[in-house]
Order: sequence, then C-alpha cells, then structure tokens
Amino acid sequence: MAAKQILLITGGNTGLGYEAVKALYASATPYEILLGSRKISNGEQAIEKLKEEVKESASSVSVVQADVSSDESLEKLVNGIESKYGKLDVLINNAGASFDGALQSGQMSIREAYNASWDTNVSGTQVLTTLAMPLLFKSSQPRLLFVTSGTSSLIQTDLSDGIFARLNAAPDAGWPKQGQFNPVTSYRSTKTGLNMLMREWVKILRNDPVKVFAVSPGFLATGLGGMGAEQMKKVSRRLRWVQIGAQDPAIGGKFIRDVVEGKRDQYEGQIVRSDFFDDPVQPY
Repeated sequence: MAAKQILLITGGNTGLGYEAVKALYASATPYEILLGSRKISNGEQAIEKLKEEVKESASSVSVVQADVSSDESLEKLVNGIESKYGKLDVLINNAGASFDGALQSGQMSIREAYNASWDTNVSGTQVLTTLAMPLLFKSSQPRLLFVTSGTSSLIQTDLSDGIFARLNAAPDAGWPKQGQFNPVTSYRSTKTGLNMLMREWVKILRNDPVKVFAVSPGFLATGLGGMGAEQMKKVSRRLRWVQIGAQDPAIGGKFIRDVVEGKRDQYEGQIVRSDFFDDPVQPY
C-alpha cells in the first residue's frame, strides 16, 4: 500500500473546505488529512458528518486547531505536524472570511473590517505558509495551494452581466452614495492581494520542487458573502452561452482535489479556475 500523503487544509470544517476534504477522503489516493478548524469541536462535528457521507476511504482524517488570525495557533499547529509526521506533502490555504456585512451593518468600522479581512485572508495565510515551508521541503512531491476567488480579477471588474452586475454596478451620481459600500469590496480586495502572494511564492520557489497554484473554484453557494446559499443559487451568471446560478460547493471541492492530484499541473504557478473548462487559466 502506498504511503499516505500528509495534507493540511485550513477552514476544512465548513463550506468549500469541507467539500474539498470530502472529495479527498473519497479519493482512491490515500491521504492523512489534517482538517484545520478554528474550533476543535466544529472540526469533530465535520468529521462525524464526513464519515456518514463517505462510508469507505483509503484515507485517514483528524482535526487540528488552526486559527489563521493567531500566530500562536499556527506555530503550535506546525510544531505538532513536525513532531508527528516529520513532513507535509500538501498545504491548502483555504481559510477565508468576509467582514463586509459587518461593515455595512455598522458593527465594524472601515479600518476594522479591512484589517480583519486582510489578517484572515492574506496575513494569516502568509504566516502559515512560511512556517510550513520547511515541512514541505521534506516532501518528495510538495504542493502549495491558495484558494482565491473569481471576484478578485481586475479584468472582470469591467464585466456587468450576471453576478457581475451586482458586483460591478456603478451607483448614481452624488455623495453620499446609496449603499455606499460594495457587498464584497474588502473580501475581493484581499483575494486580489492573495493572488500576488501566490505569484511571489512562485518566484521564491522557482528553483525548488514545490508546485504552487491558486485555485478559483467558481461561483459556489457557500453563503460566504452573507447572501445565503439558497439565495446564491438563484443569482444568474453568464457562463459562455448559458445562465446559471451559484453551483454546489462539491464541484469546487472536486476541482481542488484535481489540482492536488496533478490533473492541472500544466497550469502550475497560475490562477486556475474550474468554470472555464476549455480555457481554465483565469484572466487577471
């Protein structure tokens, strides 16, 4: 039997992260899946659900505490992986959050919301990636994934159909603006920053064996933006010649698994998206 690859995914207890864990757990490739969760109890509940949904697996799964907003948590996490496994084969930086709703409701100031978004979506990712790099170097086939978003594309800020009508619509003239703040401005800004972070790691690791990707999993009904999963499914988005609503997060989870398992290796070092099958490199 092949040795299990040691795989860590942050934010693995819910949404897209959970679906990626599920897809990997259902794979014929054996993994030791470390499901990162801010709260151990949430991770344990996710594993209970996982084992109900996937009855047989070549892999093992366990929960690890991973709070990307805490250096202490991440240091403890990496030290634990080093002590138990001595290496890390795959790091999936999936944990992310949107604080735009709290900004719109007045629960957070502009600075608080933007700092919280950056801390979770970029700074915490950079801290964990840096801490985990020595363990990735001990793998024979290391992979580093950053989960980004289609909303982060600079080019696509010019689009105005489907979901982009909501994201990119210009308000009426005058100040103050009605609904002054875009529903995802801080989130999409930090994901654009994450894309640059990925490209920096591509440069840093150009002469090393670590394969680096950013994965844009498509328009998924995760409820991350505060709209709610069912409502997101009703939002129309133009995809080539058809209109679709937000898709099942399982589609994104399987796409992440495909990248982990080498099915998109020709796009190494780039931002790869799941919803443009004939041209999967995302325009940015």
